[in-house]
Amino acid sequence: MIDLSPTQQVSHWLTAFEQALAKGDVAQAAAMFDADSYWRDLVAFTWNIKTCEGQAAIADMLGTVLAGVQPSNWRLEGEASQANGLTEAWFTFETATARGLGQLRLKGDKCWTLLTTMAELKDFPERKGPARALGTVHGVVRGRKNWLDHKTEEEATLGYSRQPYCLIIGGGQCGIALAARLRRLDVPTIVIERQARAGDSWRNRYKSLCLHDPVWYDHLPYLPFPDDWPVFAPKDKIGDWLEMYTKVMEINYWASTECKSAQYDEAAGQWTVNVERAGQPVTLRPTQLVLATGIASFPNLVRFPGAERFKGVQHHSSRHPGGDGYAGKDCIVIGSNNSAHDISADLWEHGANVTMVQRSSTLVAKSETLMELGLGDLYSERALSNGISTDKADLIFASLPYKVLPALQVPVYQEMARRDADLYERLKKVGFKLDFGEDDSGVFMKAVRRGGGYYIDVGASELVATGKIKLKSGVTVKEIKEHSVLFSDGTELPADLIVYATGYGSMDGWIAQLISQQVADKVGLCWGLGSGTTKDPGPWEGELRNMWKPTRQPGLWLHGGNLHLSRHYSQFLALQLKARMENLPTPVYGMSPVPQTA
Repeated sequence: MIDLSPTQQVSHWLTAFEQALAKGDVAQAAAMFDADSYWRDLVAFTWNIKTCEGQAAIADMLGTVLAGVQPSNWRLEGEASQANGLTEAWFTFETATARGLGQLRLKGDKCWTLLTTMAELKDFPERKGPARALGTVHGVVRGRKNWLDHKTEEEATLGYSRQPYCLIIGGGQCGIALAARLRRLDVPTIVIERQARAGDSWRNRYKSLCLHDPVWYDHLPYLPFPDDWPVFAPKDKIGDWLEMYTKVMEINYWASTECKSAQYDEAAGQWTVNVERAGQPVTLRPTQLVLATGIASFPNLVRFPGAERFKGVQHHSSRHPGGDGYAGKDCIVIGSNNSAHDISADLWEHGANVTMVQRSSTLVAKSETLMELGLGDLYSERALSNGISTDKADLIFASLPYKVLPALQVPVYQEMARRDADLYERLKKVGFKLDFGEDDSGVFMKAVRRGGGYYIDVGASELVATGKIKLKSGVTVKEIKEHSVLFSDGTELPADLIVYATGYGSMDGWIAQLISQQVADKVGLCWGLGSGTTKDPGPWEGELRNMWKPTRQPGLWLHGGNLHLSRHYSQFLALQLKARMENLPTPVYGMSPVPQTA
């Protein structure tokens, strides 16, 4: 038997797979997958974000969608590679309506993981490259309108004499990234934001806030940060970038605008959304409504007994301006996640007497260690030098199904525990409760499971370990008095300031507030995988619930996450919306049969 090179092996598999699909032989196609296999599809086959686990699930999906999808032209892209018993390759393909890009991993001659993604709609590509606008009409044209005339007219009419097809509520990075993609697809869109300017959702946070993720992880679509951009961007710099981005990408951005109510007309297939724009009521009637308020925009307001009689200052971390003016003051920060650490460190730097209250264990990962072990192969200067662009890194990360990620992450955090053992031991000595997640799989899995607090350490852990930031751990707040806080262990601390770094509620809370509890119940939980961990009840869904894909409320979509998730998944959400605007068939495969409620 002739040994095949990795490239020949992949080409052989793709050819055989294409032939099986062309014949409609679902059983033969499914048999080309390993018994322990995963097919993750981002819109291309399922008009959904769906992972099929195992041959039976893959066969069911193909048997349902194959006739409509009509996949063809599976072509190897570049050379295949081989390492650690796996053969990996990129490929392109087509469906009846779209062009796609995918990634394949083989174990022997069987597929272990398959990623298929929709790259563009054949008949409705983005306005880019050869499809870009000319920008002018050459020659002499009497009464012509220039670019500014057209822009001014659009801003004056959209939302008034003509309605947007899509309305995005939330003008932070999530809403802006999606709106930029929709703009390039010619989808009439309005973004509404309560803040006075684009970027103010960042500017109005506490003064010391910087991104904890490195710059290579945080680009927005189409316009990467300049190559002299700081590795960890300050919040005001991000605010300026977002404001610039909305202008350069020509986004219809309604600042100082608040959504008052939204109702869906089933018969008309249309929303009625009442907003207040700069103090004036406006009624919008979009076909599609996107909540892009993020997973960290709904403050979890904890009210402890006696809080109403506190004589000092108290507020949620989202409203904390910074440590100015608190020199010599007694400050208590309730919580132990990123915001709690940042705020505590900032207060200490301004001369305050700070105590952090840790109510439950916290994952701590030193930023430089996380960059090296967790992100460096995909998002770093090293990755770029190896030919891995941000877009390619996104696809590599997306090619790993959520089911296999924990096992891949555990060794990373074992190595982190070894490298940073000294810090962890010193934190434990002062009583700080540490974890790496319920199964030791780290930050990302903890985040997607709604799994509680974590801190990407950019310096505050050393202050905690040395006692400069004092710690109360393993206790709860029993009562807040006029000038102090009483804890469950009977101790009492004086307080001039209380900051509630108590996190944020789920996006289903936004649905209930902006639309109705009935619709929130219909949609079910947002975020989480159904992993069966403490804050992520089952059943297992294999993808983040209700994010970037159809929900059980027609015309309602959810878009959230950090800059990386916002950038990557905005592509697939935009394509789904564009297809519906153009009345393309979009049969959704694999929606959760029963919404889960908290």
